[in-house]
Amino acid sequence: MKEKKDSSNFIKRFAIGVVSVLVLIALVVIVFDPFFHYHKPWLGLKAVLNDKEYQCIGTLRHFDYDALIVGSSVVENNDNSWFDQAYNCKSIKAVRSYGATADLCYLIDEAYKSGNDITKIFYNIDPSSLIADTEPTYESTGCPMYLYDNNPFNDIQYLFNKGVILEKIPYMIVNSYIADYDENLSYNWAKWKSFDSGSILGLYFRQKEVKPMLDEKVYEEQLRGNIELLTSELKNHPDTDFYLYFPSYSMLWWDGVYRSGERDAFIYAEKEMIKELLKYENAKVYFFQNDSEVITNLENYLDTIHFSPEINKRMLDKMAADEDRLTIDNYEDKLDEMKEFSDKIVNELVIPYEEQEKFNYEQ
Repeated sequence: MKEKKDSSNFIKRFAIGVVSVLVLIALVVIVFDPFFHYHKPWLGLKAVLNDKEYQCIGTLRHFDYDALIVGSSVVENNDNSWFDQAYNCKSIKAVRSYGATADLCYLIDEAYKSGNDITKIFYNIDPSSLIADTEPTYESTGCPMYLYDNNPFNDIQYLFNKGVILEKIPYMIVNSYIADYDENLSYNWAKWKSFDSGSILGLYFRQKEVKPMLDEKVYEEQLRGNIELLTSELKNHPDTDFYLYFPSYSMLWWDGVYRSGERDAFIYAEKEMIKELLKYENAKVYFFQNDSEVITNLENYLDTIHFSPEINKRMLDKMAADEDRLTIDNYEDKLDEMKEFSDKIVNELVIPYEEQEKFNYEQ
């Protein structure tokens, strides 16, 4: 009988010990919370942000801010303080690698649910986002939905995650208390990257044959859906000023879409999107695709679309000075000029690279 009682007491003590350890582990994750799933940083910790799929949604729900820097990976090399100083705001990034309109609008909607008074949104429009799928892709691309879905019962995947406990929390502690981490450089990937002609030429795989130009309305259905998504944000939030801009992709991107036969479709999609955006008083639209000084200098690029942080700063400075702004009177001319300039790129500016056999060609 005594042995039975001792065995029962041992099982109880063991169960209490296991539960205590599990509670302690969960508390450690909750307190440090490297994905900011429950709260903004505590205990003097910094907002160490380097994993957008895991951290962006939490920062939008729990941080204090009044401005968003929205876009794809080309936005990530912005220093948040540039926007804060230029526009007298407190900004955080709402970013998604692909920059699809549906994904970015999802993040914007989550930001509005946070209760912050959002006065400004700086929105990077990638051409590919105009013809992307109109449904959010977080679940279909394998994002950790337990961080997105507001379901406390699946938080176990976060609270008892070995990678979070052994890697993310120590990394957060080191960068907060020891390393000189700059919170304004959230999700920044430019460090140690080479922005030069060697990089972009090495990563540009050119089509051998020039395909016939597609009908400009080939992506009409997707375009209309994305126009509706983005203009709905303007319509639903009239007290927010939207600064929307088309970034400075390299001339090799234009060479690529010309050879794939998509150039006219992209120009048309941009015209249609701009026309609809300009109907709203709270929208300002800026156009940096035709910045010839930048896009023809391959030393500015990592690949055909990703440019150095200096180009991010250049675009911000131009927006702050209200330069290169599109209006209902000039937007069609500007896009037509870009179309003509892309002809010059294909027929003149890339020819020296052909002659020097600098291009890699797709097999």
